[in-house]
Amino acid sequence: MTTLAPHPTPDPTTGSGPRVTVLADRCAGCQECLVRCPTAALALDPETWTVVADETRCVGCRQCQRTCPFSAIVVEGPTLVAPRIDPGRRHPAPLEGDRSETRRPIATWAEALAEAQRCLDCPDPTCLLGCPAHNDIPAFLRAIRDGDLDRAHQVLRQTTVLPDVCSRVCDQAVQCEGACSWSLAGAPPVAIGALERFVADNAPVPPVLPPEPGDPTADAEGLDVAIVGSGPAAIGAAAELVAAGAQVTVFERDLVPGGLLRWGIPDFTLPDTVARRPWEQLVAAGVTLHLGQAVEPEDLGDLAERFDAVVVATGAPEPLRPPVGQDLAGVLDASTFLRAAHDALHQGGSLPFLPEDRERPADAPARPARVLVLGGGNTAMDVARSAVRLGATAVCVDWMDRRFAPVRPDELEEAEQEGVEVRFSTTLERLEGEGGRVRRAVLAPTTQRSATERPRVGPGARTVEEVDLVVAAMGYRVPAEVAAAGAGLPLRKVVPDLPDRRWLGSGLVDGGTPAWARHQPVGRLALGRESLRRAAALPRQPRVWFVGDALSGPSTVVEAMTQGKVAAQAIRHHRPRRPDASTTPPRHVLVVAESRSGTTRALAEDLAGRLAKAGAEVRILACAEAGADALAWADLLVLGTWVEGALVAGVGPARRTRAWLAALPPLAGLPVATFCSYAFAPRDTLAQMRRVLLNRGGRILAEAAFRRAGRPHELGVFADRILAAIPQGARA
Repeated sequence: MTTLAPHPTPDPTTGSGPRVTVLADRCAGCQECLVRCPTAALALDPETWTVVADETRCVGCRQCQRTCPFSAIVVEGPTLVAPRIDPGRRHPAPLEGDRSETRRPIATWAEALAEAQRCLDCPDPTCLLGCPAHNDIPAFLRAIRDGDLDRAHQVLRQTTVLPDVCSRVCDQAVQCEGACSWSLAGAPPVAIGALERFVADNAPVPPVLPPEPGDPTADAEGLDVAIVGSGPAAIGAAAELVAAGAQVTVFERDLVPGGLLRWGIPDFTLPDTVARRPWEQLVAAGVTLHLGQAVEPEDLGDLAERFDAVVVATGAPEPLRPPVGQDLAGVLDASTFLRAAHDALHQGGSLPFLPEDRERPADAPARPARVLVLGGGNTAMDVARSAVRLGATAVCVDWMDRRFAPVRPDELEEAEQEGVEVRFSTTLERLEGEGGRVRRAVLAPTTQRSATERPRVGPGARTVEEVDLVVAAMGYRVPAEVAAAGAGLPLRKVVPDLPDRRWLGSGLVDGGTPAWARHQPVGRLALGRESLRRAAALPRQPRVWFVGDALSGPSTVVEAMTQGKVAAQAIRHHRPRRPDASTTPPRHVLVVAESRSGTTRALAEDLAGRLAKAGAEVRILACAEAGADALAWADLLVLGTWVEGALVAGVGPARRTRAWLAALPPLAGLPVATFCSYAFAPRDTLAQMRRVLLNRGGRILAEAAFRRAGRPHELGVFADRILAAIPQGARA
């Protein structure tokens, strides 16, 4: 049995521990705080039915304060937690040509145990919600405390196939660690990323294995799935599918697989051996990998005819370019530079893309090549640090104020320690060239008063920099052709006005902006990621799913991997088949019924019963309950509404039904049946619904209008029409 090491205890003589105040007039005795307190410091007084606190047990994590729905608890004073183990960083010398990792790992079992024991093992762990993959962090930390790295890998494998990668490249401060209870309470969080890396570094990441014959988890056997791209999203999808028995074929335009893991993240952050590991294991598991084969958006239809399902994981490869200097040689994008720099560092070469005429007059002092990097984010730091390792000097310019720049502080600190000059509040005004090649950059100052304000170019003095290369690291976007093929991509991260009870009850949404998370709203960030996680389960074309950066625009490795896994799980769930394969009736029918008087609901329940007798699993939900998760579950949608309005002024679907229809994602061929209940006349209610559903890509199987008095015979005819259409109407 796992036991936690004792956390520091308060000194009863000085009162140095946390102080807990329970406002009895607010406490409703709901016991929400009791079930969430990790140290059993709270109890319920049976006489007053209010909470009482034992301050000798309290460690100041403030979970009770965050989760109390009535704000009846106030915790003051220190957090009682042991110091965080920080492995630190190494600074190679000499730096030129060095590819070794700069971030040190947790080196010993003693350090790993000490750090894992800082975890409170929370009953409702907010770190899990903060992790885009929803890794069961407390469970793998318990395995570390038990000295069982194999079990730690088993826990991680449930949600991730990239623990060695994500532990190195994730920005944990605004994800799992920022959502740690200690972080939300104002203390240093558990070093989750370092502990995940400790597991991956000290026990081999287990390979993906195809299922044994008769394995009940092999629910994708017989499916033939194509994946376009080989980055993190493709890795997540391929691993999920091949482990479930599917035949997986991957098409990658490059000659090596891995996408940005191979060329976009330098070895000093992600060693090449770690980046190669996923595809080496996937190919060994039976994934067919076609390299040097590009699949364009216009080819997706042909691919869908050859495969049961297609997963588009092409990323967001189109770089944003500066508005000036595009006609000059020596001006390039970050992807082009990083690919060439990766090869040069591996092969012992020199800085690529330099002009051949860099010779100086005899009386001029020699100087290293000078690289100007446009941008101040993490990619810009990768470009600049790679340039320094190839013998150049590097200057990064970013028009944002240093206070608001999106770069990770550790990335910025490492870059500056390695000699990169980073100038914030500076922008490129123009580039000047000679002989068709860039020679000088004119830089202008900018001002920015808040993170939400667009920087403005100021009137201050301009500076002129002599440059040999200009690399644009200003971001990427989804190509227009891919966006069109995916029905309006990329999607935005959406934070609902009223999150579901699990999120609200965890206290993460209202957990504030922790200092450890760079004062970012970790709860809202997590909810935004969750909206895209759910969207990844929905196809954007019939039998075609878009995932990763192709779905959302530039994001993170762990988000892309997770979306790939979610799409693969949807494919396992629906078992789509290409047109020449045998079709099966829908297994899951979603009935969405908006009802005021109960008539529509009664019709929906009657209809659901008839469909259930035909062998389908049926769910009945109101519009407010039928979100992306429910739509992703469904093989058939039945939408019912009552008719609202007056005959003179016009009638149509109920207001809530119209709002639900307006928010529908692309249905990608989902079969739909609609009905309405009315008192006098339905008019064009069904036609209004039909137009929206067809515009969203739905396929209408049947429609019916019923007087509110109810007509069982007509309802039976409607059900028979749906059942007759089902074998041809399953999600294609």
